[in-house]
Amino acid sequence: MVEKMAGSLLFRQFQQAFEVVTALPLTLRAAQSPPQAQIENRNQARCCSLLSQTHRCCAVCLKPQPRACDGAKDAPAAQDCAFGLNETAVGVKVGKEIVAYLQTGLTFCKTPTREQTQRTLQHLREWAPDLEPGAAIQRYRATPVVHRREHLAGVKLLQIFAQQLGAAANQIVLLQADAEPAQIAQARELITAHYRQNVTLAMISKQVGMGRFYFSKKFKQATGANYTDFVSRVRLERAKTLLLNPHYRVSEIAFEVGFKSLTHFNRVFKRIAGESPSEYRQHIQGA
Repeated sequence: MVEKMAGSLLFRQFQQAFEVVTALPLTLRAAQSPPQAQIENRNQARCCSLLSQTHRCCAVCLKPQPRACDGAKDAPAAQDCAFGLNETAVGVKVGKEIVAYLQTGLTFCKTPTREQTQRTLQHLREWAPDLEPGAAIQRYRATPVVHRREHLAGVKLLQIFAQQLGAAANQIVLLQADAEPAQIAQARELITAHYRQNVTLAMISKQVGMGRFYFSKKFKQATGANYTDFVSRVRLERAKTLLLNPHYRVSEIAFEVGFKSLTHFNRVFKRIAGESPSEYRQHIQGA
C-alpha cells in the first residue's frame, strides 16, 4: 500500500511542491522498512551526498532515523545525526495505525559552531579517511540553515498532508494503472458495478475470459492487492460514504455493501481503515 501511495499522483505533486518551496528533500517510507538515505533526491544536502559515498558515514547518519520515527507516533519528531544535521519525521496514519512516515530535513537548525565543525572534521578523518577533508568541510558549511519558525511551518504542512494522504490511502490502492491489461480493467468495472453481490473470483475470471488461477496472478500483479482484498476495499469505500449518514445503522450498511455478516464487516473495516466503522463515523462527525 505504501508503495502505491509513494507512486500516486497525490504524493508526487505534493512532494514536488514541497521541495520547490522549501528546497528540502521529502520521502515517504513504510513504517516497517529499514532506514534509508535520500541519495537520489535532488534536494539532498551536498555534504550528505558526499558522505553517503562512504558506508560507515552513511550508517552513522542513518542511526537517528528510527529514533525520529519512534518519536513520531503521536506528534512530529526530529533527531540530529552525528554531524549535527536535523531529520524530521511525520507519521501517516490509516485510522489509528501509522503505516508510513513523511521524512525531511538534512539541515541545520542553527549555524554550526567552530567546535562543531572541528568535531565533524575529526569524525571525517576517523570514518572516511579517503575523503578530501577540505572539500567535505566546504560542503558541510554550505548546508542550509532552517530556523525554528520556518521548520515549524514546514512540519505543519507535512502534518496536514499526512492526514490527507492517510484518508486517501484506500482510494489510492483502488486506482487503475495506466498500462493495465484490458481483462483486468474489465474485471475492475464488473467488481465496481456488482460489489453488492457475491462477486466471486471464479465468476469474474470467467466473465473476462481468463483461467481462475492465471487471472488471480495477473490481477494481483496489476492492482497490488489480491482479489478478495480488492473487493473488500471497493465495498469499504461505499461503506465510508454511507457512514456519513447518521440515519443508517452500521449493520444496515454492512449488508448494503455486500457483506454477509456484521462481524465480518467490522473485522475487514478495521483491518483496512485502521479503526472500526463506529470509530470512523465518530471521528468523521467530529471533523
